[in-house]
Amino acid sequence: MPEISEIAHLQDLWDEKEAASLAANPLALLRYRSNLLGADLRITNFGGGNTSSKIELPDPFTGKPTRVLAVKGSGGDLGSIKETGFALLYLDRLAQLKDLYRGEAHEDEMVRYYPLSAFGENRVAASIDTPLHAFLPFPHVDHLHPDWAIAIAASANGKDKLEEFNRRFGRNIVWLPWQRPGFELALLLERAICENPACDGVLLGSHGLFTWGNTQRECYLSSIRTIDQMGDFVLEHQAKAGPLFGGPAYAPLPDRQAIAAAVLPALRGVLSSNRRVIAHYVDNEDALSFACSKWSRELGALGTSCPDHFLRTRICPLFLDWKPGEQGVDVLKTLIGRRAETYRNEYASYYGDWAIPDSPPLRDANPSVVIVPGLGIFGFGKNKREARITTEFFINAIHVMAGANALESGQINHPFPQARRAEQSGHFTSFHNYVALPRSEAFRIEYWALEEAKLQRMPAEAEFSRKILLVIGGGSGIGREVALLFARKGAHLVIADQNVEAAASAAAEAAAISSRDAVSYTRADLSSSESLTAAAKYTVLQFGGIDGIINTAAIFPVAGSSGQLTENQWGKTFSVNVTGNYLLARETEWIFRDQNLSGAIVLTSSANAIVPKQGSEAYDASKAAVSHLVRELAIKLAPDVRVNGIAPATVVAGSTMFPRDRVIQSLQKYQIDFSESASTEDLRSKLAEFYAQRTLTRKPILPQDCAHAIVWLASDESAKTTGHIIPVDGGLPEAFLR
Repeated sequence: MPEISEIAHLQDLWDEKEAASLAANPLALLRYRSNLLGADLRITNFGGGNTSSKIELPDPFTGKPTRVLAVKGSGGDLGSIKETGFALLYLDRLAQLKDLYRGEAHEDEMVRYYPLSAFGENRVAASIDTPLHAFLPFPHVDHLHPDWAIAIAASANGKDKLEEFNRRFGRNIVWLPWQRPGFELALLLERAICENPACDGVLLGSHGLFTWGNTQRECYLSSIRTIDQMGDFVLEHQAKAGPLFGGPAYAPLPDRQAIAAAVLPALRGVLSSNRRVIAHYVDNEDALSFACSKWSRELGALGTSCPDHFLRTRICPLFLDWKPGEQGVDVLKTLIGRRAETYRNEYASYYGDWAIPDSPPLRDANPSVVIVPGLGIFGFGKNKREARITTEFFINAIHVMAGANALESGQINHPFPQARRAEQSGHFTSFHNYVALPRSEAFRIEYWALEEAKLQRMPAEAEFSRKILLVIGGGSGIGREVALLFARKGAHLVIADQNVEAAASAAAEAAAISSRDAVSYTRADLSSSESLTAAAKYTVLQFGGIDGIINTAAIFPVAGSSGQLTENQWGKTFSVNVTGNYLLARETEWIFRDQNLSGAIVLTSSANAIVPKQGSEAYDASKAAVSHLVRELAIKLAPDVRVNGIAPATVVAGSTMFPRDRVIQSLQKYQIDFSESASTEDLRSKLAEFYAQRTLTRKPILPQDCAHAIVWLASDESAKTTGHIIPVDGGLPEAFLR
């Protein structure tokens, strides 16, 4: 067994105490091993690879010990899998499937037998890799997709380099040519082990790595030791190979974040021609070294090699041949539209070339990865998590390409070792030793009926899952409830507030409802156009654009001992309550225009805009102006952006406009008895109940009531409503429309 000191690049995360506490539960120990392997993207990518253990469990029919395969279920992720995520199957039944197998042309039909092989009450969907684990004669097996291993597996000289690796490290890893995952590969893998009984691993051409062990610990160490050694091997070659990807063609732009924010709405809009997408932007060293390199166009055109990669990254990324430093942002925006159209046409041709009558229908023909010299890499998906993972997968592919390029030695000649038969080699394409899968093989995986079935098992998308909302004033009161309601409906949120601590708190609560990927926060000051511009650009960089803007923030000036507002108080009230809304629309208008997608703005007016009151002239007049501003903006921003508002009666609960001193002032104004020793919340409740009794419904107006109205106005359900104010006042006759 290898010692920890033998591991140079990875980390041995195994904790003997924790493992010992799980020893009585083999499934728990398998989960532990899997989580450790999935914790490092250098070991395997998100959702990629699988682990298994062959264990004995009492048969529910006979009570006798029975050999069972526990293997990661379909669609699971090693880093986060729980014990309930493993499929359990009778090993003897899986072995019997060999007698039913009718050959490679019929291998997909074998999948229907996996549910019939389920052990006991286990109903976890078994993955297509199940027989690969079942047919190997080892108690514990890992199948992983480490970048360093795939770099060798995707090299034109990969088999020769694997032999060199074996000599260098005293290993006996066997090379197996490319074969699509499934039953046929399982038989080929089993045969390779039988023909090489002394082997200690298998490298699948263009695919991944198999390792094993007699115990959970031995299997784990075998995996990380092998990957670590392959890392040594590849990194040594990279150190000698010179600049990555032929060296830089351009330098990374120092202002790339600002440029990315300027083009993301246009990019997102163009790539949302089928359905809206969410963006993830990466400008780290890996992304920039590739995007700015001389070979990025050619390597990008080949696409990724490992099947787990291009299931998310599509057949290849979109490369924008923009010349940073020479061409401006307007040129880049023009390129986006033109190149995206070309990509969609080429993708449709790719589908037409390889589709057969029973292929799933063509999905979105837009790219999911975009490469821009000088800026980096942009990933897109149905939500932020998918966009982030897609980008991570392409970063994995960059590592693979870099390793394969570094392993180049002499002229590249056919047949490639990835091909099972020499005549198949010509279908593989290469560039500087990096070998990509044939387009036909790529299509067989991307439009595999089994993959389509996996997609169909995914839960339905939430109402706002593809929408991006900027909520100003989201740190408290109505704004906070709006953010939480959007989170429940799957929205991507940036919660902005002048009180950044309150925004952070609301964001944490919203993230607990949805996900950390989908929620962020920032500071926003309605009296500053610079602050609003910064909040908008922050939102764009987080998610790619904006689909809706909500503003619930406002101020209510309180007169001093003189009973009169100062000129400064009057001016600030209008600056925040009115001008702030105008600036918010002005500073974001370009985003909606560049996206060319429907959008919504919802502002917060007040019943006070109609009902005059003594002592609140500045607030009431400012809200009257907001009501009319809604109508003005609705005309200005039509037809793509709808602008509406709500007009609540006084909302006391959770409102920062009702600090204790203002509540007491209002109670005194209305001659309502109260105790000075009462809590602020009790005083607020007393005031809210007083206001409620002035309405037709006799119920206090809560932040949640306003939130529901706002979210409806931001939804597609109100697609035909613009320029209107919805009262949320419990029924105030004096505020009826007139």
